Amino acid sequence: MKHLPIPAGAPAGATPQGAAPRRQPLAAMRVIDLTQVMAGPYCSMLLADMGADVVKVEPPVTGDQTRGAMGFKLKGNDSLGFLNLNRNKRSIVLNLKTDAGREVLLRLVKDADVLIENFRPGVMKRLGLDYETLAGLNPGLVYASISGFGQTGPLSQRPGYDLMAQAMSGIMSVTGHPGGPPVKAGVPVGDIGCALFTSYAILSAYIGKQAGGSGQYIDASLMDTAMAFSVWDISEYWGTGKIPTPVGTANRMSAPYQAVQASDGYFVMGATNNKLWKLLCEVMDRAELLGDERFKDISARLANREVLIEELEKTFVTRTRQEWTDTLVAAGIPASPMQSYPEAFQSDHAVHREMRIDIDHPVEGKIPNIGFAVKLSGTPGQVRMPPPLLGEHTQAILAEIGIDGAELSTLTEAGAFSS
Repeated sequence: MKHLPIPAGAPAGATPQGAAPRRQPLAAMRVIDLTQVMAGPYCSMLLADMGADVVKVEPPVTGDQTRGAMGFKLKGNDSLGFLNLNRNKRSIVLNLKTDAGREVLLRLVKDADVLIENFRPGVMKRLGLDYETLAGLNPGLVYASISGFGQTGPLSQRPGYDLMAQAMSGIMSVTGHPGGPPVKAGVPVGDIGCALFTSYAILSAYIGKQAGGSGQYIDASLMDTAMAFSVWDISEYWGTGKIPTPVGTANRMSAPYQAVQASDGYFVMGATNNKLWKLLCEVMDRAELLGDERFKDISARLANREVLIEELEKTFVTRTRQEWTDTLVAAGIPASPMQSYPEAFQSDHAVHREMRIDIDHPVEGKIPNIGFAVKLSGTPGQVRMPPPLLGEHTQAILAEIGIDGAELSTLTEAGAFSS
């Protein structure tokens, strides 16, 4: 099959010239999103970006907790964090503590493909909205529960956030510098990772039900996610019995591979195999290091990493970060400057990759959003809708499931849409 060319200078992920617009891959999927804060909303946004109709069910008055987060305001009531986690969704307000609110949710679930929730384990069962109950109503439902520590086990009832997952999973035990105080990963790896794993599980179950006709239950947790990231660290422990400890910016598998000091600050570089090590010594004009028994192979360089870096920095401090980065990259050795977030997002490469996009919003005007992290050639991610105002689509969604007129008045009086 002949592939159509992508126009020169077109954004990454653009549709080839002459190709008819393709329907987004998840356009037939309807998702009921009962989640708040980060892991759940990020997961449902990933599905929405690929075309899923995500109905965000929010409690009255406050809505998703993240609407009021971050400690600073724009023009409206919603935080920029919320606005970066909830594009392409529709919002409906429901009070699930009332019989009327739960009745509406059951109507929504009847024809849904996916439900995602992140209540404390046991809450959905007490509300009569657990998987067993809803699967009886909709056998094809893919039902995903996100929690701190999973739905079963000794810690399942404990509230959990990303910080707790990082602490208990072992991540914080290897983050930071040797002998320093505890340090968490700078980004919420438990939250974001759980969103990614959950979306992968949802898509797997969704594809599976196309053949078998039945949905299934997904139990996702921040703790399990964080532990799944420990590949190198736990492999070292299982293989040697040595408990991993912090190594700063260094790597457990190879050296030199870390931040190093130049004349005007730090940059990162990696000579991760013997070929690159030889090339590095040549570029630095340090041929004597090749004959040093302490650095003869990867095992030796790892065992003597601290003195190795001291030796390399004697040369690195003679030139600037940018000079070394340019020199090493030109020679084929991976290297990079360390950038702040503004520097990263404003860089020519990030601009080309469209890692910042601006979305029209009815209250805020233009709002910045993080761009799509992966680029699909035929069905790239799209911004179809801005992040929703609280309850913005309540009336339209209710009408879609046949609720209006007298029934709407009855449900309103019964507290379905108010606190």
